[in-house]
Amino acid sequence: ICFRAIKPHLDKKGPPARWRTQLMNHQGLRLIRTTALGHMPGWCPEIHAIGPWRPIWLIRPDNQAPTKISITSAMTDNGAGILDVSLAHSNDKLSLLCAGEETSFTRGDDGLLHARLTLPDVAPWWPHTHGTPTLHDISVRNGLNLQSIGRTGFRHIAVDRGDDGRGFALVINSRKIFCRGANWSSADIVGLPGDRQAYAPWLKRAPEADMNMIRIPGITTYESPAFFDLCDELGILVWQDFMFANFDYPVKDDAFVASITLEAQQFLENTRAAPSLAVLCGGSEIYQQAAMMGLPEPIWNGPLTEDILKNIATRLRPDVPYVANSPCGGALPFVANQGISHYYGVSAYGRPLDDARRAQVRFTTECLAFSNVPEPRTLKAHLDVPAVHDPRWKARLPRDRGVSWDFEDVRDTYLEMLYDFEPSRLRREDPEHYLHLSRAVTAEVMEAVFAEWRRPDSSCFGGLVWMLQDLMPGAGWGVIDATGEPKSSWYGLKRAFRPLQIALTDEGVNGLAIHLLNEHPLAVVISVEITCLRSGCQPVVSGRRELNLATDDRQTIAATDLFGAFFDTTYAYRFGPASHDVTVARLRDGHSGAILAEAFHFPQGRKAAFHDTTITATLTSEDDAWFLDLSAPVLAQSVHIDLENHRADDNWFHLAPDVSKRLKLAPRSGIAADVKPTGEIRIAGSSRIVWF
Repeated sequence: ICFRAIKPHLDKKGPPARWRTQLMNHQGLRLIRTTALGHMPGWCPEIHAIGPWRPIWLIRPDNQAPTKISITSAMTDNGAGILDVSLAHSNDKLSLLCAGEETSFTRGDDGLLHARLTLPDVAPWWPHTHGTPTLHDISVRNGLNLQSIGRTGFRHIAVDRGDDGRGFALVINSRKIFCRGANWSSADIVGLPGDRQAYAPWLKRAPEADMNMIRIPGITTYESPAFFDLCDELGILVWQDFMFANFDYPVKDDAFVASITLEAQQFLENTRAAPSLAVLCGGSEIYQQAAMMGLPEPIWNGPLTEDILKNIATRLRPDVPYVANSPCGGALPFVANQGISHYYGVSAYGRPLDDARRAQVRFTTECLAFSNVPEPRTLKAHLDVPAVHDPRWKARLPRDRGVSWDFEDVRDTYLEMLYDFEPSRLRREDPEHYLHLSRAVTAEVMEAVFAEWRRPDSSCFGGLVWMLQDLMPGAGWGVIDATGEPKSSWYGLKRAFRPLQIALTDEGVNGLAIHLLNEHPLAVVISVEITCLRSGCQPVVSGRRELNLATDDRQTIAATDLFGAFFDTTYAYRFGPASHDVTVARLRDGHSGAILAEAFHFPQGRKAAFHDTTITATLTSEDDAWFLDLSAPVLAQSVHIDLENHRADDNWFHLAPDVSKRLKLAPRSGIAADVKPTGEIRIAGSSRIVWF
């Protein structure tokens, strides 16, 4: 095997490009089929892929084993599963088994054996937020021998464009799904592994945070069948871009078209049985790149994504919706109020939080990009340098080429917007407080934006954060750092993505709106509580209501409906001084009274609700598990629990007064279950530290 340098190939001349991109560091990449990872300065380290693509196996054929196996599954509108299998084998008398049904194979004109099974009332596959991701084993009977050939799930996927034809929502098994999650980067940019062990630690973090979709964007690389096997098991939908991004590709070159046709076919053939594959997309920001340079639509709306890839996808995966490009669908491909968008109004463009509503987002496959600061323990171990101003810190910050700012500047914009501190002064005078708020602010923004997008009257039915994981230790885009440790933003998303949810939005003179959602497959009995507090502890007004939430029920209640009288919850009328500094809304189980979810609103801003309170922490052990019970007499904002050998199931949350919050503490890898947790607790707006 010979490994030749890529540079001579990059320098070769090809058909002239109608536009150029600043994203990649060499325009010759449009002519070569390789990953863009490592070729995007400011986005990822310059580590280039070389060598064979994934493992090479030497296999001794077994004449008794079927080969050329192809499995496709679908679900009809009436709930029946359809399983089609073809394979090569010398014995005509084989039969196919799945979900308790069996049928015989017949030999077709192509020389292969074919069988179709119809499975009435088969248990369907669901994204984990909406049901059980049921998988069914598939076997072939050869006489007395029964051999497993794979597994699959049965689901039906359609796209709902809305009453105005401008929307985009996935309808799975007749239920409209709000898709939420993050963009995938790589399990390891150096090794580019394709095995289950490499994928599992990252993918298991997704359902833990109630993410139900992962996007593989066109600037990364195709992942192996093991990736989809895990997503099948975990109930994670996959939005799959074909690996094309930003460039004007030479689609008039017959050899290039033949190469990409084979590439797309091989990927789809390897993943044909995967129920998790939910959307196929022609690539990333090809349309946007050209349109933003002022080129007319006939230039960028071309045969690569509109014909070549679409035809292959439709032929090999007719059960999966196809989208020409990400973003696309509006008068310009990058507008947010039609089709698929990359929405960076809140984040990169520094727009206020209410832009998330004003933009009328329908489905955003990229959003909320921030320089997310890792936990202190990660920085201490892997980047122990002064934050922000040290060149080694700055070198690991994501940035766009050719602009005068980076994504730390973006984060600082929202730190000032939400907390009314001047960031450069705060980090100079109180660097610890600056880092605490820098971590807190990204969690706060993400909770606020998804509260807006998931409310019942929202036009949005999907949001995928940029990105899931960092490629190297530092304040990168990832909501999980390069060591696998969740960041503050991951915890914010975990609260924002709850299937059973309560959220608050400020409706100005119309008061505070309470939004309730139930995505569970069963109805629930709940009670809703709301309390406005003065000085973070003294109730001024409160209300409560019991109600039933049916499956897929989404309700909005005006806060004043629970109070039974007018109260200026949003401090919009300003009849004198504000009477409260925080509103707490709470969702309780209607039977046990357990707190299921909480939401907070700060009518005078978060800074006005800073309180130097004392947190009481009680550590207990029950049933071989450790728990930490927290309480405080006054509201504590952005509570951070920093544990040495354990990880809490929630973090960077607000702690309401006089209500105990219980956290489960899981030991980190390699830590014995009987090791007693130790750590410290800090809150926003206070220098007080609590040790336990």
